[in-house]
Amino acid sequence: MEKVVPKLFFIALFMFIPLLGHCSSIEENREFDQWFQKLDNSKPKLTQFHFYFHDLVSGPGQTAVVVVPPAKPSTTLFGQVNMFDNPLTKGPDLTSELVGRAQGLYSFASQEELSLLMAMTIVFTSGKHNGSSVTILGRNAVFQSRREFPIVGGTGDFRLARGFASVSSYFINATLGILEYNLMVIHY
Repeated sequence: MEKVVPKLFFIALFMFIPLLGHCSSIEENREFDQWFQKLDNSKPKLTQFHFYFHDLVSGPGQTAVVVVPPAKPSTTLFGQVNMFDNPLTKGPDLTSELVGRAQGLYSFASQEELSLLMAMTIVFTSGKHNGSSVTILGRNAVFQSRREFPIVGGTGDFRLARGFASVSSYFINATLGILEYNLMVIHY
């Protein structure tokens, strides 16, 4: 009998644990239902952000790595894919206050010029929108002085987000790119 009781306890425990997850998903569904019910009466809001994106492609503190090299030699690196987890700061200096992270990938998508396909999520890690994110997907013609990327979605405070990012190069060399970002985010 002494050996049976612990076995019964663990069996009951393992049968009960999945129910805990089910309760959590019911509460999450309620939260989403409440959010969507309020959406009918909500007016769109416009939120603006300004920050600096630090892409360190080599050296100490590297934040971007090549995950797929070009299939054949190319002056435009056509076919190369880089994965990144870059800091976003209030000012252009890397020691400036951290506001979030840019996580995603860029691929060299042109055979004729240095042009990237960017897919990234901007995750806010401080301030009013801590934990929320916006997603950007678009073409980055690297040598244009100003580029625009569409905002195609978001999470948290930025559910159903849309808008655009206006980007310009602040500083670029062989190991580091610092880009200035201005975001216009429409959300509910």
